[in-house]
Amino acid sequence: MPGLLTWLQRESALPLEIAQVGGTLMPGTVYFAPDERHLVVTGVDQIGLSQPPPVSHVRPSATVLLRSVAKVYGADAIGVLLTGMGDDGAAGLLALHEQGGLTIAQDEASSVVFGMPKVAVDLGAVDHVLSLNKIAPTLVSLIQQRS
Repeated sequence: MPGLLTWLQRESALPLEIAQVGGTLMPGTVYFAPDERHLVVTGVDQIGLSQPPPVSHVRPSATVLLRSVAKVYGADAIGVLLTGMGDDGAAGLLALHEQGGLTIAQDEASSVVFGMPKVAVDLGAVDHVLSLNKIAPTLVSLIQQRS
């Protein structure tokens, strides 16, 4: 994981961190689950890690993270599901959507693999299907509208 983080940090304007149990979520920071642990939100701005079985054959799982975000933040949350194989994240995005959170999935044309976003769309979990280059500006606009 440290090699991936080093590579991604060179490409990102945002700080990247491996999540730590009991850590505090900071605005503008990107958190990664350590190997073989699920990243969860345990309370407002509180990071947790868990090690139950894989979900959708993976650990860490986007579904586990998104379900925890839905439980803690509900309608105040925004979830985004990007390109990927399989169905990880789709059920979590649905949980967030059902709690009134705003949900976005990457469109097929800009996805390398449209598996995860397609499953979320098929579940009815997605409010907006956007090309990769439209997601960040849309997020900024939506956040400004909510403020």
